Amino acid sequence: METLFDFATKDMAPLAERMRPKTLDEFVGQEHIVGQNSLLRRAIKTGTLGSCIFYGGPGCGKTTLANIIANTTSSDFIKLNAVSSGVQDAKKAIDDATRNLQLYGRKTYLLLDECHRWNKAQSDCVLEAIEKGNIIFIGSTTENPFVSMTKAIVSRCRVFEFKKIEDKDIIALLKRALSDKKRGLGNYDVDITEDALKHIAFAAAGDARNALNSLELAVLSTDPNKDGKIKVDLEVASQSSQKQVLTIDDSLYYDMISAFIKSMRGSDADAAVYWAERLIDSGCDPLLIARRIIIHSVEDVGLADPRALVVATSALTAFQNIGLPEGKKILLEAAIYVAEAPKSPSVEVAEYRAEKLVRETPNGAVPFYLQEPAYKNEKITGYKYPHDYGGWVKQQYLPDNIKDEVIYEPSTNGEEKYLLRAKVMNKNKVENLKGDK
Repeated sequence: METLFDFATKDMAPLAERMRPKTLDEFVGQEHIVGQNSLLRRAIKTGTLGSCIFYGGPGCGKTTLANIIANTTSSDFIKLNAVSSGVQDAKKAIDDATRNLQLYGRKTYLLLDECHRWNKAQSDCVLEAIEKGNIIFIGSTTENPFVSMTKAIVSRCRVFEFKKIEDKDIIALLKRALSDKKRGLGNYDVDITEDALKHIAFAAAGDARNALNSLELAVLSTDPNKDGKIKVDLEVASQSSQKQVLTIDDSLYYDMISAFIKSMRGSDADAAVYWAERLIDSGCDPLLIARRIIIHSVEDVGLADPRALVVATSALTAFQNIGLPEGKKILLEAAIYVAEAPKSPSVEVAEYRAEKLVRETPNGAVPFYLQEPAYKNEKITGYKYPHDYGGWVKQQYLPDNIKDEVIYEPSTNGEEKYLLRAKVMNKNKVENLKGDK
């Protein structure tokens, strides 16, 4: 039951909290998850949703959707945060949920924010309740649950990956907040330009909470003019979102990104540094440049110089800790390294070939001697342990129907030529490979 203090707190809550969607019809974005006739939407409407994990970046609607699920299904809703809650909190929630289910037939959704922060002992305390159906567990995390969470929990949940909210959906949210007189800013006479709306959405980078908070700051911090209107233009939006306005149009922006990418691929460090500098000077997010350097350290350099990936990822981490202006030198150093490194697309080619084979031959059987003996009644024989043969022995590892397919093919560039030599020598195709290390 809500008290007067609860109502007062709601009125003082940030705009993003006040505008949190309450129904599926209000929810924007994530069409691949909650679009019409989607599995999740059908399960919510029919009350048949089981335990699940919502995985995605901040502000993309994970907690909001969990609240909507609880309200839609007329169930109890308990929210815990893995950072501040422990085993005792979870046990109390489970006891309350079990009692309500037994006495009143009411289901309870247990939302655990930052669920990846729970260790194995904490996670184990909810396993039995999930299996018996005493609670419906919804984990919310910004980390990949298949890596960051215990397998026992993940195996009992369906994982839904949330994507960044598109700019058009964020702009729709902003306009809704500006017109809503009960929860939003509808009681303010706001005159906001389309450029300002687009910039706030762009600067939010898919985070609806960030966008709404920026809008609220822009409106509340701007004095009305003589006509009583609060003018929010591009300059005000830029200051409120703490992100520089792009001084170039969309076409030139994407052209310069393309030029930066192609310069690194073409081993032109001068051009790569120039285009990176142009992009940053124009207001481009430096983290975009860092991500492109990492991608190209794999796609274009690859195993011709495996250190390129280490340099690129280190540059991203260093920049995140240092920021501008000093951090720009770190990004430029990584861009120069990737541009000057020897190139090989063999990893990307291997990925393409593997994807194609998996699509075309999805049911290839695992050779008998490679199977896991723990799950077999009969004895597994025929496997040759490579270390018994000096580290390598000729043996088939692919399914019979694709046993002769070549997926990874080393180039003769950079350090990859030594992998090529080892591969050739291991397979005994030639006795020697010309050239010494």
